[in-house]
Amino acid sequence: MIERFHPASFAPVAVPLSHATKAGDFVFVSGQVATDAEGNIRLGDFTDEVNLVLDNVEAVLAAAGARVDQIVKVGAFLSNATLFAPFNEVYARRFAAAPPARTTVVVDFGRADVRVEVEAIAYVGD
Repeated sequence: MIERFHPASFAPVAVPLSHATKAGDFVFVSGQVATDAEGNIRLGDFTDEVNLVLDNVEAVLAAAGARVDQIVKVGAFLSNATLFAPFNEVYARRFAAAPPARTTVVVDFGRADVRVEVEAIAYVGD
């Protein structure tokens, strides 16, 4: 069975995607950016942006019945290589106990207001 999820607290999506798709024992979280409940991208302190992105990932997981500690793989996308160190500082705090596998790449988002995006895969089986 395949199920799709959209957190009730999130603004409607402007692009064709599901925030999460559950297939069997896995939950796939679409890339999350630093958006607030109204769908506005928040700019400012990069640490705050990363925390908001990870909060959004956590909210999407919860909507699909999953938790952060069930994440097995993270894909992180940064707009500039200079953001790797500050991203890693926040990430290390948020995943201190048992960090999942991760890939981090530098990309051109095509939007100056997006500096970080995170996608995740969680395993919700036994």
